[in-house]
Amino acid sequence: MDTFNLGGRIALVTGAGQGIGRQIALHLASHGAGGVVVNDYVLARAEAVAQEIESAGGRAFAVQADVTDHAAVREMVRTSAEALGPIGVLVNNAGNFGANPHPDVERPFWETGPEVWAGTIGVNLHGVINCVSAVVPGMIERAAPGRIITVISDAARYGDAGMEIYAGAKAGAAGFMRSVARTMGRYQVTANCISISLTDTPQMAEVLADETLRKKVLSNYIVRRVGRPEDVANMALFLASDASSWISGQTYPVNGGFTLAL
Repeated sequence: MDTFNLGGRIALVTGAGQGIGRQIALHLASHGAGGVVVNDYVLARAEAVAQEIESAGGRAFAVQADVTDHAAVREMVRTSAEALGPIGVLVNNAGNFGANPHPDVERPFWETGPEVWAGTIGVNLHGVINCVSAVVPGMIERAAPGRIITVISDAARYGDAGMEIYAGAKAGAAGFMRSVARTMGRYQVTANCISISLTDTPQMAEVLADETLRKKVLSNYIVRRVGRPEDVANMALFLASDASSWISGQTYPVNGGFTLAL
């Protein structure tokens, strides 16, 4: 018996064209998802992952949408339901500094302004709100167990220097999810977060290629290896399954012990 079988639920994973999102999509597809909606800002990436799922015998639907665009998210959920069925699992994975980061995004925040911060806040906070608001009406109407999972960052829990806007947006998403958990519990819908740290993704390739920097960074981790997309996908699968049916409003660090939780 597959403890983590999703029982045919349809899953939507945002930012699933590469890295952690891709692996979450593949994990869910291989454990009983009735289908996986693969979202990415770049359609070709989404289509490639959808093809991987279908080649392995699963059902998938690739869709391009910017999660910061409220109307586009609503349309994504509508067309996904037509293609595969109503969404039963939402994984808010899209993040970083937005689809098209402002050139000054890494400058000290006090030297910039809202036009620079908007992309980071948009994808990490507004994008989560957009996606959750689009799927919960259907979850409430069906009166069937639903799962909402948001990938945040240890920057929000630890408070990384130089990451103020990003950390604030991720912390905001975590707070939003806790309130969603309280609101949606009566409808059999759980809402939880996964907090990640240094993970081997395309965005981190430059940092991980510098062996000296890599060793210095990993000295802060109890488990002294870089995280893998599979590490995060394993937790996402657990939270998407009925194995986690009595867990809601929580944040789970999947971070090699970079930060600890009581």
